Amino acid sequence: MSVAKDPKTGKWYSKFRYTDWTGKRVQKKRTGFTRKSDAQAWENEFLAQASLSCDMSFRSLVELYSADMQIRLKASTWETKDHIIRTKLLPVFGDMAVNEITPITVRNWQNQLMDPSQNDGKGYSKTYLKTINNQLSAILNFAVKYYKLSGSPARAAGSMGKSKADKMQFWTEDEFKTFIKAIDRPTPYCIFNVLFYTGIREGELLALTLSDFDFAGQMLHITKSFAVVKGKEVISDPKTYKSTRNITLPEFLCKIVQDYASRLMDYEPHERLFPYTKSYVNTVMLAGCKKSGVKKIRVHDLRHSHASLLIHMGCPILVVKERLGHEKVQTTLDLYGHLYPEAHGDVALRLDQESGADLSPAAWQDNIKNLKV
Repeated sequence: MSVAKDPKTGKWYSKFRYTDWTGKRVQKKRTGFTRKSDAQAWENEFLAQASLSCDMSFRSLVELYSADMQIRLKASTWETKDHIIRTKLLPVFGDMAVNEITPITVRNWQNQLMDPSQNDGKGYSKTYLKTINNQLSAILNFAVKYYKLSGSPARAAGSMGKSKADKMQFWTEDEFKTFIKAIDRPTPYCIFNVLFYTGIREGELLALTLSDFDFAGQMLHITKSFAVVKGKEVISDPKTYKSTRNITLPEFLCKIVQDYASRLMDYEPHERLFPYTKSYVNTVMLAGCKKSGVKKIRVHDLRHSHASLLIHMGCPILVVKERLGHEKVQTTLDLYGHLYPEAHGDVALRLDQESGADLSPAAWQDNIKNLKV
């Protein structure tokens, strides 16, 4: 019998053998259960996991998914996913067997999250709803691929939210100049100039050292990113392979950074140039918006502002892609393609100019009078 009571402790235990993922027969034992039913439930759940069966609970599937993904993702990326799983998925699906989750179960969950009364009456943004739904889909797709789930109920239920906000927030250069005039301290003054005129991510900014700057060549080397994970400061590789890049700098920005660095006491070039957190950057940005009267945007929107500035300057989309460190040009087009509305008109005008055609009414009548119907 695999479940029995220990006569010495009066507690129940489960002891059994199973075949592990290598094909080897191994023994498993766990003690300390107050009730026989608890020991039996634990054993059933463990064997469901080990046998790749979707009789297991969604909570157990999440444990398997988490163990797999934490090895493959940056710690900061996993922390974001883990928060969504713990707060938005497990409270609803945690105790359900994976193969008992139906499309209508998912649909009802979606409707609950889409209720405007959620999030203290503010509702969730459409992009956040999409992110939450994508996480459920990822876990259920994991079950389909590796644990014999016949199909994803999330796919059948359909999606919710939007992958992109209805309207992208960014500052024009004039708005940025109004904002930066209200910043009277050297640290935030340098931070926001770097963010606006390079388009780097906030984590990339906070990982910078003075050694990353080549002032003679007017170049910034992006090789790492900073994050706080479970209260611990972490320096890791950038977001993607393409995020490791060199960014050319205007001369005035080099001077701003050099001036800021000259004010630091006991600073070593290999140390973080901005030893702060994202919370600090957000706080001083909100204060600057209030003082300057410029509309509030997120810190990340300074990256969008830089892209908008490049496009306004006439930079080709491939240049924007490389400068922002996107892996695919399609990502850049999806994000910023709508900022090129005048491009089609420019093409038509240039074709007219290239043809050399006389478009006056009289000349046009002469061109077409010999055409047959």
